[in-house]
Amino acid sequence: MKIRIAERIDLPAIVNIYNQAISAQATAALELVAVEDRQAWFDDHPSEKYPIIVAESDGSILGYLHLSAYRPGRSALQSTAEVSYFVDYEHHNQGVASELLETCIRMCPSLEINTIFAILLENNAASIHLLKKYKFEQWAHLPGVAEIGGMKVGQVYLGRKINQG
Repeated sequence: MKIRIAERIDLPAIVNIYNQAISAQATAALELVAVEDRQAWFDDHPSEKYPIIVAESDGSILGYLHLSAYRPGRSALQSTAEVSYFVDYEHHNQGVASELLETCIRMCPSLEINTIFAILLENNAASIHLLKKYKFEQWAHLPGVAEIGGMKVGQVYLGRKINQG
């Protein structure tokens, strides 16, 4: 498995993986997206500050991770970023998310990011477990803020300081 910065040619695979998560109700997004819908999003992730990275094997994208600005335009928060990751469902439980997350954590100092956090649905036990493995702690819980499939679901914020090792 190779981890690298995403290229425009990867966007169809990235969109497919994201749509898998939407279909599985594993994210708060409810409508499937098209490649055209995500082109601006892709372009808004400059690799020198908020990269999109992909896990690739034999020419196939297995998963991706991206960093996003937290409250853009507020310079006091410029060293904090949100991390999101998605793995192709055929490659779950194969270490893809771990490789992506480890690479992200290693990249953060050179990106001048000192704090990262993830926002997850509270029923996403696998991702919560993975993040805690990498020293993320629960920083917030927003009970019942999402409605998915007619059910109220909370969100949790898990974060960590990069300099804590």
